[in-house]
Amino acid sequence: MADKMELIRQRHSVRQYQDKKIPADIREQLDAFASELNGKGDLHIQILYDEPECFNTRMAHYGKFENANNYIAMVGKKSPDLEERCGYFGEQLVLKAQELGLNTCWVALTHGKSKAEVAPDEKEAIIISLGYGKTQGNSRKSKTSSEVSNLTSNSPEWFKKGIEAALLAPTATNQQKFKFELSGSNTVSVKAGLVGVCLKIDLGIVKCHFEIGAGKQNFQWK
Repeated sequence: MADKMELIRQRHSVRQYQDKKIPADIREQLDAFASELNGKGDLHIQILYDEPECFNTRMAHYGKFENANNYIAMVGKKSPDLEERCGYFGEQLVLKAQELGLNTCWVALTHGKSKAEVAPDEKEAIIISLGYGKTQGNSRKSKTSSEVSNLTSNSPEWFKKGIEAALLAPTATNQQKFKFELSGSNTVSVKAGLVGVCLKIDLGIVKCHFEIGAGKQNFQWK
């Protein structure tokens, strides 16, 4: 099992993929983990392989996607917290893909219609492209700890590590519109920004990262 913080540091968004199929043993591991996450998150995550049509659109070309023939559809029953859960559990699947040597990109708008099964009481919140990247992607500009939290020089080390991990989280258009607050010795709250795209999905992703960096045993969510 790879170190999750190392996977967080290695993983960058990738839109151009090699024309290379994902082998059966990797698919089995991804599908098994998706099934596990579906149970934990009450979701209907589906991984679609060898399906080039979703990204064969003008919007996808505008988004500079290439050979995006596999993707993860984040689907679940309609509810107020669906998008946050999709971010939280989807990022766990993204890090699993990274561990298995694959690359990914969260995609909100620059794709066509997916072939996922979506029941009338369900919603497809977002999709994630998947494959072997032509490159490993690039790091991006980031906000500072003080811009996204109440971290001080007196804050516990676990809080500092949690914020470090959260700042490495992918967010829509790299907006990083979230704010963590430590109150008391171990109570943490986080709020999404008020204006932006995919804010609730971003919130789920950064919560996933914060837990990995801080260690769940060190704090409790408010």
